[in-house]
Amino acid sequence: MRSPIRKRSSSSATLRSCRASFLLAALAAAALAAAEPLPKLGANAREVTVSGVSSGAYMAVQFQVAHSASVSGVGALAGGPYYCAQGNVLAAYYNCTKPGVFTPLPSPGLLKAETQSLAQAKSIDATSNLAHARVWLFSGTQDQTVDRAVVEALRDFYAGFGAQPVLVADRPAGHAMVTEDKGNACGSSRTPFINNCGYDAAGELLRHLLGAKPPAGAASGRVIRYDQNEFAAGDAAAIGLAAEGFAYVPKTCEGGGCAVHVAFHGCRQDAGDIGERFVLEAGYNRWADANRLVVLYPQTVARYFPIFNPRACWDWWGYTGPLYHTKDGAQQRAVNAMIERLASK
Repeated sequence: MRSPIRKRSSSSATLRSCRASFLLAALAAAALAAAEPLPKLGANAREVTVSGVSSGAYMAVQFQVAHSASVSGVGALAGGPYYCAQGNVLAAYYNCTKPGVFTPLPSPGLLKAETQSLAQAKSIDATSNLAHARVWLFSGTQDQTVDRAVVEALRDFYAGFGAQPVLVADRPAGHAMVTEDKGNACGSSRTPFINNCGYDAAGELLRHLLGAKPPAGAASGRVIRYDQNEFAAGDAAAIGLAAEGFAYVPKTCEGGGCAVHVAFHGCRQDAGDIGERFVLEAGYNRWADANRLVVLYPQTVARYFPIFNPRACWDWWGYTGPLYHTKDGAQQRAVNAMIERLASK
């Protein structure tokens, strides 16, 4: 015969379990409800610049090349040339990060020819726009993840179309977003991949891309957490995006007319891994306040099936499909729709 005491104990445990499940569900629902639609701010869709670190750098380059008629400049930390991976994850992992004798970078001639072919097919904007693009590049001397040669290949890619890239390659930084006073020691390459190097990379790239004025003393705008599903046919995860993204809106931009900058985080730098640290610590927001600039921080998500992207990288090798590097790429379409929303009234 079972003890009635045991029975009551078991019932209590079940009740506690149910309460815990209910609480978790309530918290999840509250978090989902906290996201709002990305606002219509009347921003200037013809004044768009982009930047990123690591996979975000590759994504920024892809987006700028594909939309060069409207995206006038790009900043890339630890990234390589457009269409470097050629739709191959192994090429992305080897050839386009640490190239070697048996895993060389694609030749500049090949990448230029393929870029021109895509432009002729109207899959990307005309390559003639690239001659006028402002390009700011960074390679840390302690970066053991992406070789300097890869960043130099990106420099040469843009130079091949007549642009005049700036390459900063003398800072003892690891593989990270480089900041003036936030994050890990400068030479480290570990989460959250934000390093304190006494060097304001976000500010320097914005200065080069926009002729930005000195930043405000402290960020005083608002951080918006918005729903990304509506920009991905209701299922952001299906194209490797998180349910929510972020945007920073200065007070002076609430009335419209501001430029837009898109900041792409790196692998394992998404909100699912490091919360809002990239949004708050990468260094863009104070500059945005002083320069009437809305900063969009779209977010990826780690996935294993049906797409395989366990480190929440941006798609620069084709995990969302073969058109990933063109205007028809799933992530490209989503981010472009976000910019269009900011520009609408």
